[in-house]
Amino acid sequence: MPRFGATPFAFPDFRGATRRLVLWNLAAYFALLLLLHTALPLWAIPVLNPLGFAPGAFLHGSYWQLFTYSFVHLGIFNTLFELLSLFFVAGFLENFHRPEWVTGLYFSSVLGTAVASIAIYLCSHALGYSLSGNPLLGCFGGIFGLLVAIGALYGETQFMLFPLPIGIKARYLVVIYVLVAIAMLFGEQKVYAFAQLGGALVGLLFIHMAPGRGFTPRFSELWFGARNRYYRWKRRRAARKFEVYMRSHGRNVHLDGQGRQIDDDDANDRSRWN
Repeated sequence: MPRFGATPFAFPDFRGATRRLVLWNLAAYFALLLLLHTALPLWAIPVLNPLGFAPGAFLHGSYWQLFTYSFVHLGIFNTLFELLSLFFVAGFLENFHRPEWVTGLYFSSVLGTAVASIAIYLCSHALGYSLSGNPLLGCFGGIFGLLVAIGALYGETQFMLFPLPIGIKARYLVVIYVLVAIAMLFGEQKVYAFAQLGGALVGLLFIHMAPGRGFTPRFSELWFGARNRYYRWKRRRAARKFEVYMRSHGRNVHLDGQGRQIDDDDANDRSRWN
């Protein structure tokens, strides 16, 4: 894996996947702000509770929460910190990877965060415990997945330990975040901490399993390949039906796999060699 030296404290380029992710989250924040005409913490407003991710509600049919919770942010300062963190880590990765790869890593980590919260919710109920807490909100899981990718791929890169003017290697910064999340497992925010670790784990799996362009182009290739094979099969079936129909009317017609008519001599040559 490539290794890099110290990185200056500067904003990365605002482009591609980084720009889309930041602007989507920023637009969602202002849309909710305009809707409610307030900057209070969003969990205190009952109308927004269905947008956060609550494992119990999700398992009982609130499936949209899987897609909405990461776009709901708490207050202006928390939103500013999240979006600046997203700007830095996504912009750094986009210098070395395709935008599709960065987007796939982010949303895979967001999904892994939600799945981890479901897992701890089900385990707690199976063991007879009741976990309480606010719904999951914000894109912290996606940011943690991006940060883990930086630590795993470019661990020697140095970042500033904000707000202190101290440089720290990416791998050690990730270790600190992981230890803080593990410590939170023994507090009141168990679901939050476990979900955050789930996002980090999925981010780590993504960088080892995803193709260089990310999963989205690969799924598109598989989808269009399967669709093309289906259409070819339909053409061959229609060609066979047409040959049977023409033979029933006393004419021998031969069609190739593309549905094009071929001469009898060509058909005999092909049957001889096939």
